[in-house]
Amino acid sequence: MKILVWQTAFLGDLILTTPLLHSIKNIFPNSTLTVISKPFGKDVLKNNPYVDTLITFDKKQNSTWQLIKQLRKEKYDVAISPHRSHRASYSLFLSKIPFRVGFDKAGFSFLYTKTVPHKFDGTHEIDRNLLLLTVFPQYKKNKLHTTPEIFLTEEEEKSFNKFNLEKKDYILIAPGSKWSTKRWTKEGFASVIEQLTEKGEKPVIIGGKEDQQYVSEIISILKNKNKVLNLTGKTTLRESFTLVKYAKGLISNDSAPVHMAVAFNTPVVDIYGPTVTDYGFYPYRNGTVVEIKELECRPCGLHGHNQCPIRTHECMKKISPEMVLQAYNKIVL
Repeated sequence: MKILVWQTAFLGDLILTTPLLHSIKNIFPNSTLTVISKPFGKDVLKNNPYVDTLITFDKKQNSTWQLIKQLRKEKYDVAISPHRSHRASYSLFLSKIPFRVGFDKAGFSFLYTKTVPHKFDGTHEIDRNLLLLTVFPQYKKNKLHTTPEIFLTEEEEKSFNKFNLEKKDYILIAPGSKWSTKRWTKEGFASVIEQLTEKGEKPVIIGGKEDQQYVSEIISILKNKNKVLNLTGKTTLRESFTLVKYAKGLISNDSAPVHMAVAFNTPVVDIYGPTVTDYGFYPYRNGTVVEIKELECRPCGLHGHNQCPIRTHECMKKISPEMVLQAYNKIVL
């Protein structure tokens, strides 16, 4: 059986899809599994023993029609899409894959041969994705795998040494997010970093090149700048995985590093602002969420915004450094 999984959402979404991939191979051990993802799939799925073929697709650069023609040639038997986009639905339909499974809330969901209910009711994204397998007669709950997986090489396991770090001897801080409203305040991050350094901890800041400006604003506030290692924009994604794996803990906004930490069972503090845990993207294990629950304006969107819709950003401004440090101490100390 040739099975295709479509997941062209964000980095965190792909990490949270890895339990689905493992589960598919548990249920269909003799199948060949192909995954369609954005280009970062090469890093996320590298060495993944449950993926036979990876097809990378970037809607801004690649032709959807060319992808459809490629999929037609491969003659897949089954397509499973945890991604709820219109593009996924019509592309799989036009690829002439006979059995197609997706969520009932997906765009053009009528193009799937089987749909599964999708609800934002607190069900974790991992468990929600695994519900897509319930339509198969071969489904057995005891064959499900429920934790994310990232597979590092022996050489990659040692990559943090190049930054003069030791295992479980540093704390990672991930202040970035694609959406500015999902970022906790720079003053908050700066205060937490200062207090950690005063206690003798080694804070290490990570993020992509797109986060460098925000991180530089945080660092400009710090009194003890020389006690902080800023690796923002200086690591590959695979190096970031290793840094997360061997950190004492992670403090992050509601973003992809949280799910990296879950994959490696690294303790994580997840700072929530415009989003809520009902969406299902909270730490699956070994983590805690810091949020201001009583605000009527929450949630203001599934992903957050570039600007607070009511111009207050209270959801983040009301979160104090003490709240974050208290949460961190509970799960790490």
